[in-house]
Amino acid sequence: MKGIVTKKIADSFCVKVSNDTFICKPRGNLKAKGIYVGDHVEISKVDDLYVVDKVDQRHNLLIRPPLANLEQIIIVISPVPKPDFYILDKLILFAYCYDIEPIIVINKQDISDEINEYVIKTYSTFVKVVNVSAKTKNGLEQLKTVLKGKLSAFAGQSAVGKSALVNALFGDKAKEGELSKKVNRGKNTTRHCEIFYDDDIMVADTAGFTSLDETLLPIAYYELPYYYRDYNVYKDKCKYTSCVHVAESVNECKVKEMVKAGVLDRARYDRYAKMYNLLKDKWERTHG
Repeated sequence: MKGIVTKKIADSFCVKVSNDTFICKPRGNLKAKGIYVGDHVEISKVDDLYVVDKVDQRHNLLIRPPLANLEQIIIVISPVPKPDFYILDKLILFAYCYDIEPIIVINKQDISDEINEYVIKTYSTFVKVVNVSAKTKNGLEQLKTVLKGKLSAFAGQSAVGKSALVNALFGDKAKEGELSKKVNRGKNTTRHCEIFYDDDIMVADTAGFTSLDETLLPIAYYELPYYYRDYNVYKDKCKYTSCVHVAESVNECKVKEMVKAGVLDRARYDRYAKMYNLLKDKWERTHG
């Protein structure tokens, strides 16, 4: 039987197979520490026990948080509290580094149009943007469509409404608030993962995304431009093929020219330069 690991309990694993869940031990040639929540596995019954026979090849593997095969990061922002767009940019970059699709969800969109306009203008050309209201349920069906059939995890600042959205999505199946409480946990929590599901919607409860340290990103500073899809449109028009859009002049860098012309957002560019310099400092400290 084929299934997905939804939870780890000591050296055992909960494996979802269709509508059933089995408690499994790893077979002798597998080690428990080598199996992660999100793994696609093959299981069988041996005597009275179910065992994990094989772990399929992974699409990706995150160590912090410990999760395999994540397909989407649902980055929730809202007008209140004021959005931290540096966190947003960092999460988008993290997603692209691990071949995960970032989705921006604007919650409480009924409060203010200003945030909606900025996000749509700045991000919608390269990231899907969904407007919802956990309170009024507007946009909830569109969010469900985005989530269906893919393993997703919610991320974002505290108090943006992640727990409210999860409750709106799962209703009574949110285990009496257990999932919603976990989704909205603070940064000083255990690095625990668990997948909750309802029909075709699977949400990984995990901590660690919001406090992601940019210096832990698995890229060198000079690779950063390749992960900015809105900048890649102009890369071939820069004077130098190795242009990183920071040290070069406006006349040499098409990205800087587009920022100066107001085509690309100045604040997002400033955040890009900040991230580039942090990664460069890390590289120089590490490599001398």
